[in-house]
Amino acid sequence: MLGANDGVLSISSLLLGVAAAQMDAGQILVTGLAGLVAGAFSMGAGEYVSVSSQADTERADLEIERAALLNDYDAEHLELRDIYVNRGLDIELASEVSRQLMAHDAIGAHARDDIGITETLAARPLLAAVASSASFVLGGIVPLLACMLAPREVLIPAIAVVSLVFLAVLGASAARAGGAPVVRGAARVLILGVLAMGGTGLIGSLFGGVA
Repeated sequence: MLGANDGVLSISSLLLGVAAAQMDAGQILVTGLAGLVAGAFSMGAGEYVSVSSQADTERADLEIERAALLNDYDAEHLELRDIYVNRGLDIELASEVSRQLMAHDAIGAHARDDIGITETLAARPLLAAVASSASFVLGGIVPLLACMLAPREVLIPAIAVVSLVFLAVLGASAARAGGAPVVRGAARVLILGVLAMGGTGLIGSLFGGVA
């Protein structure tokens, strides 16, 4: 949702800015395509770097746990036992659960219950980068299609209306998925979208007038 939101807002604002600067249809379209490609690569690269840092931290944490298990296994058993006690088990059951889990997979038990690393939630930089880029493209293609299909004389309102409608749908969907009020979620992205598009459109018209 966030990547698609960013794609819609970035590309629609860019298109409105250059359209307001009185560029012709071909120039507007090329600008939009360039923005879409640049944004997708930027989102992917940023996500890859961010998630790679998270993966490095996870690997470092796991090495610390491995060293602790080698150097003081009993203390690590007590640490895991106390975690289960804090979650509601009595001390005898917690001790037995800790003992059996560590006998089966000590580093796995500590990774999951001590430092919060699981197979499902583990950092995957490449997957995160691809997902981020793809979501940006899926969002950004909406105003770009409006730009391609709308006549030049109604280009600006067409891009704005299509983009704002899609932003509202994304905001409402994200709010519903998170259990938040749908109207509030849609209104929030609409207000920000109007501000961003209006600001870039104003700047475009000013620079277009100067040129």
